Amino acid sequence: MSSLVLDNLSYQYNGTAVIENLDLTVAKDEIVCLLGASGCGKTTTLKAIAGLIEAKQGKVFIDGKLVSDEQLFLAPEYRNIGMMFQDYALFPHLTVADNIAFGLAKMPKAQKQQRVDEMLELVHLIGCAKRFPHQLSGGQQQRVAIARALAYKPSLLLLDEPFSNIDTQVRFELIADIRRIIKAQRVSAVFVTHSKEEAFAFSDTLAVMHRGKIAQQGTAEQLFSSPSSKVVAEFLGQGIYLDAEALTATEYNTAYGRVESFAARGSQAQLGQIYIRPHHLLLTAVSIGEEGINTVTIINSRFIGSHYVYKVMIAQQEIEVAAQLDQSFKENDQVTIKIKPHTVNFFAS
Repeated sequence: MSSLVLDNLSYQYNGTAVIENLDLTVAKDEIVCLLGASGCGKTTTLKAIAGLIEAKQGKVFIDGKLVSDEQLFLAPEYRNIGMMFQDYALFPHLTVADNIAFGLAKMPKAQKQQRVDEMLELVHLIGCAKRFPHQLSGGQQQRVAIARALAYKPSLLLLDEPFSNIDTQVRFELIADIRRIIKAQRVSAVFVTHSKEEAFAFSDTLAVMHRGKIAQQGTAEQLFSSPSSKVVAEFLGQGIYLDAEALTATEYNTAYGRVESFAARGSQAQLGQIYIRPHHLLLTAVSIGEEGINTVTIINSRFIGSHYVYKVMIAQQEIEVAAQLDQSFKENDQVTIKIKPHTVNFFAS
């Protein structure tokens, strides 16, 4: 049985479709990230799951139980969900222990204390039980928020941009820690973010959203190497398009030479475009006698410590390409561009 199923879910705001005919399944103990640009519908989807808004079409099932359709709508408190917000939403007048215990009002006192102690140990805040939120760091406040959300053992955890207020230096350490905590509690989760780096680090699978629908769902590796559309390819990383002719199932011809693919294409089309990311490109000095062959001009360069980053123009599109320290080029230098073998993303015309 799945932890969450969204079936043909739609929601309109002032007559405009925000989510439309959306389907999503979250497996037991799975962390799924709703990933997309601002306005794509990911936060609205999270609110519909939580019961904070009422979808006018479609069904929501949590742990196999119908909680919303055209005739039924259960309020959030009857859905057995936990929530973590961007601003943590801790009660400033309550101690850490009391914040964690807030949802355990109906539990016997001894059992409640035992559960609070378990959660404090789980989030590594044993010595902070009597502190107030303003006495904690941002990361500690986040741990209190996750402990409170998990204390009453929800069927599903919902997280709305929970790491956006955390300093970059400690963000990914905290992401790994929160993921560990959720996995230790064997709770399924839906996580909303616009940051692909956070999504890659935190989730098991990604559901890339575009215009109120899920464009593609899969692991980070699957989506990055085999995007189903240009929308997904572009959102997951900068790149450029080159016109291409498929010569074989694994070989393409472009204006910058032949490109070998590690995977055979599924499309039968012969003409289209391939999506080239910066790490697929190699810059080298122009060899004698090869002037003008696949050459491009260095527009500008940046030194970032471990390597240089060079901006070049390829097929009327600008792209920044990294090069090792032993490859030092100057502005206006001519360099040769080569496309490395990789898993080619080919989009038919």
